[in-house]
Parts: sequence; structure tokens; C-alpha cells
Amino acid sequence: MVMAEIKNKNQAYLDMDDKYVNPVLARSARIVAERASGSYIYDMNGDAYLDLGTGIAVNSVGHCHPKVVAAAKAQLDLLMHTSVTVHHQRYIELAKKLVEIAPSKKLDSVFLTNSGAEAVEGAIKMARYVTGRPVVINFRGSFHGRTIFTTALTTSKLYYREKYEPLPGSIYTVPFPYAYRSHFRNDPDKCVEETFKEIEVLFHQFVHPDQVACFIVEPIQGEGGYVIPPNGFLPRLRKLADKHGIMLIIDEVQTGFARTGKMFAIEHEGVEPDIMLMAKAMAGGLPLAGFISKSEHSHKWPAGRHGSTFGGNPVSCAAALATIGVIEEEKLCERAHKTGEMMMKRLREFAKGKDYIGEIRGRGLMIGIEFNDKDGNPSKELCDKVAERSLEQKMIVLTCGVGGQVIRLIPPLNISDADAEKALEILEKSMKF
Repeated sequence: MVMAEIKNKNQAYLDMDDKYVNPVLARSARIVAERASGSYIYDMNGDAYLDLGTGIAVNSVGHCHPKVVAAAKAQLDLLMHTSVTVHHQRYIELAKKLVEIAPSKKLDSVFLTNSGAEAVEGAIKMARYVTGRPVVINFRGSFHGRTIFTTALTTSKLYYREKYEPLPGSIYTVPFPYAYRSHFRNDPDKCVEETFKEIEVLFHQFVHPDQVACFIVEPIQGEGGYVIPPNGFLPRLRKLADKHGIMLIIDEVQTGFARTGKMFAIEHEGVEPDIMLMAKAMAGGLPLAGFISKSEHSHKWPAGRHGSTFGGNPVSCAAALATIGVIEEEKLCERAHKTGEMMMKRLREFAKGKDYIGEIRGRGLMIGIEFNDKDGNPSKELCDKVAERSLEQKMIVLTCGVGGQVIRLIPPLNISDADAEKALEILEKSMKF
């Protein structure tokens, strides 16, 4: 097939997409992917795009890792679906593995779902049932999904919430300690203090703490801008939760499975969740999510009070076991830390003297680049321009942030040194203004 025909075929699919796919489904790039391998997506023109978005932190061991593909193919020949009619081996094996790698030995009870939003819903249902309390406390800038209940928990953008009122109630939102955009940019301890003062106001004027079932918080905010809270925030939140008998739900949907240089981001703070959410990278590209909790709580939740037709699908579970195996065998926690440190060091050198680059921050290979306008306010315009220029140079990057002002870098954890250098060269060209 000649190149002109390939290009016509590519455009033909985009035309079909415009005609048949609900336009509410937004995509970051007008690319029709035909195949993918490692750190690259190949479109129908035959062009290779270096992928620093990884399907929004899903393809963490690279696209189509041979061991993940082999595990999924082998499972397809054996068993594709059972729902809850019978038990199956891969679900049980994966539950055991997740307990083994969890950040606390007390997290020993697993429930599998299809998506992160479903995991959030299930975890909060469990927290409410077990505590007998109705209230959920979330944090500004959070993203927990786009079902109707998780939309009520999501505050990273008004765009995700507007025109969906009335949203579910008994949800109270407090500030997340976002030091760079706070009044205490150079004093993170005061930023944390401000958050806890707001929680104190909440408990004295709006809702009594004995009505609160849970706090739900991301250890690093994802859609909210790759915001890392100051050290000490999460341990203090754990202590406050314990004081009032409130469950602590840690949302590791985007941060989990070696992304931050630890298997789970909460390990950086040594905090023990009551419930921890998992999704995205768990199955290396297949749909799978879930939550892990303390059995002392889950055993108070009667059978049938929650369920899932497709959650814990055998093929996805097989892929997840293989993905975790790759993370361990290839030492991708260590790899993410080393590569992330190299990338952030170079980006910070580049940013020196450039006021429009407000902050380079990250842990492991979860890196955010925040942009400012001439007045120091969040600049979506500059951020979008960098993403556009990167795409012109055949590299995919995604944006995030409450004002759309942050480029987020989430490459495969096993990206080669050469491709990491290539990515930085493209970024530096794209960030020159």
C-alpha cells in the first residue's frame, strides 16, 4: 500500500470517529493508533510517537510487553469469564499477590473491579457500611472518577462537575496542601497547618467528626496537577482519622505500581491506609482495578452487599500477575527513581531563569512541569503550546492541573536511557518561549 493510501485510510478512520463516536469522549491527539510497542505508538501513517502519556499511566511496563501479552493469550485459551458464579484461580492468585506487595501487612482483603471510579465507589460503600456513618471528606484539586458519585468527589476542574447537579451529598471538601499555589510557598509546614485549621473549622461548624466515615485522598494529586503534599501531611491525617474513628482511604489509582519509585506512593510517608485504591497500571493495559482493605473491616461487610459482573476478569488478572512480575524482575521501582531523578535534574537546569516555568516537581516517573503567565498566574496557554509543539515532534505528553497549567510526564517505567534523553530534547525545544 502506498503512503498516500495509508494517509487516506488514517483520515478515513478519523472521519468515521467524528461521525459515529460520541463527541464527549475527548482525546489528546488526532492520531489513529494501529499498534504500539515499548515506549512508542505507531499510527496508520506508519509514524512512531514517543509516548509519555502511557494511556494515562496505564502502560507502565511499556506497550504490549511480551510477558504480559503471553500471559493474557494463555489465559484466553483456558477461561475468559465467570462473573461471581464460581471462583477462579487468577483472581485468587492476584489477591494473594496484592496482599504480599501491599504497604501494610494489615491490608489483607482484596476486591477487584473494572475501573478506578468503580473502586472508589466500592470502597466508600464499604466505609459507610462498616462505620455506620454517612459523611465523606475529600480534598480540593482531587480526581476520583466521573461516575455520578465520584464526580461529586472530583474537584480538579469545574468542567467535570458543571450541569450535573444535584450531585450526591454528605461530601465535604477541604484544601489540599498545594504549597506552590498557597500563601505559604516557602513554608510548607504552614501550608499543612492551614489545611488542618480548615478541617477543624469543618468539625466545629459543619459536621461532627463522629458522622464522618472516611477521608479520601491521593498521596500525590494526579489530575489536580501532580501536586506532592509536604512531608508530614499524610501522617498527621492518619493521626486525626484515628482520633475520631474515621477510615483513611488512599487513592493510588494513578500513583500505584512503581510509578513514584515505590510500589505504592504512600510508602514514601510510611502511612497505613484502612483502604487503598488501585487501578490504571495494574494489568499492563487491560481493564482492572480494585481496593485492598483490612479484613477486620471487610469481614463486617456481608456477602452480596457489593459485587461486579466483570471485575476480576480472568484475562485481566493474568495480565496483572504478569505485570507485577515484570515490575519486580526488571526492578522498575529502582528504575523509576533513577530515571526520574535524572529527568528532573535536567529539567530544573533548563528552567533556571525562566519565570514562565514555575515549578518542576515529581517522584519517580510521575513528573509535573507547571507554567505561569507574565503575572505569575497558571498558564493553560503556554502548557497547551508545549503539548502541541511536542506532538509536532512526534511525542505525546498530557496536561493536567486545576487551570490546565501542568505538563505531566508519565513515560513507561522501563523507558530506555536513549528515549528519556530524546524526550528531554523535545521538551526543551518545546518549552523555549
